[in-house]
Amino acid sequence: MTIRKKSKTSFPLHGRLLGLDYGTKRFGVALSNDEQTIASPLENRTRRSPEQDGAFLASLATDYDVVGLVVGLPVHMSGQEGGKAREARNFGQWAGRVTGLPVRYFDERYTSLIAEHHLLSAGVSEKKRKERLDKVAAQVLLQGYLDSTDRTAAPAALREAETRPAKAGEQDESP
Repeated sequence: MTIRKKSKTSFPLHGRLLGLDYGTKRFGVALSNDEQTIASPLENRTRRSPEQDGAFLASLATDYDVVGLVVGLPVHMSGQEGGKAREARNFGQWAGRVTGLPVRYFDERYTSLIAEHHLLSAGVSEKKRKERLDKVAAQVLLQGYLDSTDRTAAPAALREAETRPAKAGEQDESP
């Protein structure tokens, strides 16, 4: 397994990125082009052991000359992070360590729904939709990141919550 040295600079603006749609049983992988304008679905990975999954990610990073990772962050509609977001952050930190690449997190709300819609619109059978959903969701996530005007911004609802005063009796949404 080749481990790349982490850059001390900001997240790369040029070069290929991997988009990772985290899941406890499997994760989807998408790849950008060098110009960071187009994302394509790459693979679905059924989770195995940390060693095997790390070798898989390191191999992809090396084979495709990847310069950074974009990990989907499953936040609540309010923009608040829950347990799944913590798991995704842990996954992202681990993926960054095993590949030696910088990591960015990006709001993944609705990515699976959008991916499902694209697959249905293309007439993909139910069996093939299940096989392709995670990598297409990773593509939707990565394309959203690439199209974003502010790639460092927190999810919109979280930004709004941070700038407005709390209302009396307002509570956190639970998952």
